Amino acid sequence: MTRLAALVAACLMMAACTTTNVKSAAGLPAAPPREARVLLAQPDIELQLLTASGLLEPRADWTTSARTNMQAAVETTLKGRSHSLTVLDPTTAMEGREGQVLRLNGAVGNSILAYGLMGAGLPSKSGFDWTLGEGAQLLAVKYGSDYALFVYGRGSYSSGGRVAMMIGAAALGVSIPMGGQQAFASLVELKTGKVVWFNQAIASPNADMRSAEGAAILTEALLKGLPL
Repeated sequence: MTRLAALVAACLMMAACTTTNVKSAAGLPAAPPREARVLLAQPDIELQLLTASGLLEPRADWTTSARTNMQAAVETTLKGRSHSLTVLDPTTAMEGREGQVLRLNGAVGNSILAYGLMGAGLPSKSGFDWTLGEGAQLLAVKYGSDYALFVYGRGSYSSGGRVAMMIGAAALGVSIPMGGQQAFASLVELKTGKVVWFNQAIASPNADMRSAEGAAILTEALLKGLPL
């Protein structure tokens, strides 16, 4: 039991803090711009339940709560700064070319994770150099905004049965993968489409985006160092 307790304690210690990984494009101003016009899209969040058998089951209730909580936390953070904030209407934002730009952000963000943060990089890129392309100008014109802030999150939470299996397996010296959550935020300069700032956050247990308090903790880590 002493060994089991030590294993569980070690897992908890490793997961105690939300970790981040920040990247910025070259040429950012030394001081954040004042009174920038910022466009905020509804956070793109999807959460699932990791069952004892290892299957992932979508949870619409968790996803809805997380989107609402993360949106509120991000808005609170930005409204505390000297910027003009416009929030996209989630019921219409995914329509037409506007929706194409928003979906493209998710694809670009995942490419940054795969090649800009975790992988060996791409031969065609030197430093942090990513863009949504000229299509981002559509958002600049339509909403009169200078920047767009996007938040994207994916994750799973283990069921009680999965946790019980982990404890039993740990007693035998066997490791069983548990649920985990990560999010990224990207700041896009709309006149050029350039991703000027990006941050990935791996959520700790106290940064559970399904609750308002957890979402606030995750957002604080996710937006730390945001050049606005």
